[in-house]
Amino acid sequence: MVVASVSGASAFSTDRAAWLNYLQEQRRAQRQQTPTTASLHGGMEAETGRVMPRGVLPAKPVPHLTSPAPSGAAAAPRTATRASLQIDPKFLPADVSYSGGYAPGTIVIDTEEKYLYHVGPGGTARRYGVGVGRPGFQWSGTHRVSMKREWPGWTPPEQMRKRQPDLPAYMEGGPNNPLGARAMYLGSTLYRIHGSNAPWTIGHEVSSGCIRMRNEDVIELYQNVDVGTKVVVLR
Repeated sequence: MVVASVSGASAFSTDRAAWLNYLQEQRRAQRQQTPTTASLHGGMEAETGRVMPRGVLPAKPVPHLTSPAPSGAAAAPRTATRASLQIDPKFLPADVSYSGGYAPGTIVIDTEEKYLYHVGPGGTARRYGVGVGRPGFQWSGTHRVSMKREWPGWTPPEQMRKRQPDLPAYMEGGPNNPLGARAMYLGSTLYRIHGSNAPWTIGHEVSSGCIRMRNEDVIELYQNVDVGTKVVVLR
């Protein structure tokens, strides 16, 4: 009986130890699984099992943004900007001192120096480089801006078409039009202050008498000039 009692107690102790070991293994397994299966303190789970602090959201991926390609009129200023690297920096716009004696608001064009001055107050002016008439097409005089046009169409004069038979009778406005982004017409003449699809010609004698500017420069001037503005062309 004593032997039997000892054997039963030993068996019970063995079974109890095994059961306790089983429970401990289960608890350890639950603790290991907790970070990946439940939120702690109201946090947000990450896929890796890391817990985000309360109230902090994971960063959203930033989509790759592609700007739409400019077309038509909008494309010209960018093209002109690239091409402007080919012109002498002295022909880029600048605010300068000016003592020419003309009233503020007057446009003065020095065809010898290839500069256009938009006279400001207090002996100042905004200066732009320009392309001017080539030999045989140079002129001087005083006119007023009679009309303004954005992305103007172009009708080549008959005499020009005789010299260049490949010219069209009419060309729609746009980045390929030689009048460029803006045009300011001078009196009743055929001359204009206008933009250009060939900005590298700024600073040279290249036109048939018109005053050409970079597109970005003529846009700036256009915004600050009204119909009726006095324009003085010097030689």
